[in-house]
Amino acid sequence: MEPTIAIVILNWNGRKYLQQFLPSVMATTYSAKQVVVADNASTDDSVSFLREHYPGVRVIVLDREYGFARGYNEALRLVEADYYVLLNSDVEVTPGWIEPVIGLMEKETHIGACQPKILAYDNKQSFEYAGAAGGWMDYLGYPFARGRVFDMCEKDEGQYDKSEPIFWASGAAMFVRSRLFHELGGLDGYFFAHQEEIDFCWRLQLAGCAVYSCPASVVYHVGGGTLPKGNERKVFLNFRNNLIMIAKNMPPGQAAWKIFLRLQLDAVSAWKFLLSGQGGYFLAVLEAHFGFMKWLLFKQAESVFPVKKQGKLQGWLSKSIVWAYFVKGEKTFTEIVKNKQ
Repeated sequence: MEPTIAIVILNWNGRKYLQQFLPSVMATTYSAKQVVVADNASTDDSVSFLREHYPGVRVIVLDREYGFARGYNEALRLVEADYYVLLNSDVEVTPGWIEPVIGLMEKETHIGACQPKILAYDNKQSFEYAGAAGGWMDYLGYPFARGRVFDMCEKDEGQYDKSEPIFWASGAAMFVRSRLFHELGGLDGYFFAHQEEIDFCWRLQLAGCAVYSCPASVVYHVGGGTLPKGNERKVFLNFRNNLIMIAKNMPPGQAAWKIFLRLQLDAVSAWKFLLSGQGGYFLAVLEAHFGFMKWLLFKQAESVFPVKKQGKLQGWLSKSIVWAYFVKGEKTFTEIVKNKQ
């Protein structure tokens, strides 16, 4: 008997993406599936469109706009399945994209979360920014991916087609065992959006589970669909949430000195923004630091912390990706990790 799958799309004013990409989701060949759209209080005609054109899709209408992280938490409390697939509305899937991932996770029961290979919708020979062939993390908390380092996305030439452990699975298309999602407290709603899936995968590994990439499954992601890349709000959330994530998940002694160093590196980024005429981004980084201090002093109770800190971390780079990329000139994932120390 096949395990049951719930493909859950969190939608916010994304009617055009639903119209464009939902047909590929509905064409998924896996039989034991349900398709759910959780609407995050959209003000467009997303809900009426779904009810008119996709009566087979379950629609959950949330009472207000909760953001990506809490929006999924609210919706998934109402969804029963063996596996959840958190899928962005701007993702085109291939018909057989489910089977390889579920086959891997059923065989390797220690895997708690997994992602397909994510290629760019507008350039299907290139890896896409949000996850590529599986996410990694450097020792200072900078995320990168097999096929994507900072803003440079590699051409897909089969170089990352081996299924293997990673640090984080992309929230653009993340498979997760439903039991583990709820046992670990779901996504951290305080994050609102950005890096919440990295934080979840970190907590998942600390609890003794593995995160994997399954490149035999392929999807195509538009990226930046509801919050354009470079948006000041996105800059704020990325910088703030990354610091919170380090504080929550690293041992306190490590977290203290690494956060101190990260604050200095963030300041370099902020001044670079300012000197290049991007004053809004400078202010967003500054606001992120104040936002982190606010969380540290007053808001920790609103976050989700690891239930354990015993698991071994995979996809962890024991050196600085900033140094490797900008100083040593190592531009691809393979160059950077060939010598992990």
